[in-house]
Amino acid sequence: MLEEFKKYKITYGIIGINVIVYFLVALASGDFIDFNTRFLVDVGALFSPIVVLHDEWWRLFTAMFLHGGLTHIGMNMFSLYLIGRGAELYFDTKSYLALYLFSGLLGGMASLYMHPMGVGVGASGAIFGIFGALAGFFIANRDKIQTHTKAFMKDFAVIIGINLVLGFSIDSIDVSAHMGGLLVGIMGGYTLSKSRKLFIPFCITMIVLMLAIANFLPSQYANQMF
Repeated sequence: MLEEFKKYKITYGIIGINVIVYFLVALASGDFIDFNTRFLVDVGALFSPIVVLHDEWWRLFTAMFLHGGLTHIGMNMFSLYLIGRGAELYFDTKSYLALYLFSGLLGGMASLYMHPMGVGVGASGAIFGIFGALAGFFIANRDKIQTHTKAFMKDFAVIIGINLVLGFSIDSIDVSAHMGGLLVGIMGGYTLSKSRKLFIPFCITMIVLMLAIANFLPSQYANQMF
């Protein structure tokens, strides 16, 4: 068990943080199964108008570690358990963390753009980013591992198709956050698989992109809401 934890310490560490936050929120709310939307906003969920018009951009980070209920966190952490361990075999610690965080943050920004009055929580954008990073890795190395790449990309297409169908069928699923995280993950996974020297340029690019979006969104909201 200890060897397993050491081998996948980042994945298990992120799962552990999410579970601890969930239990703290559950204790504060008095409900361990489902959380009230208003309460989630009070403890750090994304609420688009507050984030964009009142500069509470820190919610992009806190919302990544909040979940709406037991089913929500269970599904997300099981997905991370399955996907994250695979990614941890192909990416070093700093690359994995950067891919996870930037995918989650930019997935949240995609949600802000698509849902000007929305409330959002969950690690889905970040998890989809890790899934996308695996796709980026296989694409970058397709000449070396052709058989594995074809098999993975087939599974990748099926999973994305299923998630799109579910996302457009169930109102509570935020497809925009999923797709935003996924695109960041694919781009980052491909870039970092090509060369570890591209880590700093990748991070700078993501930060500049986030600043550009943060600068654009207030005027977009003003046009839509006033």
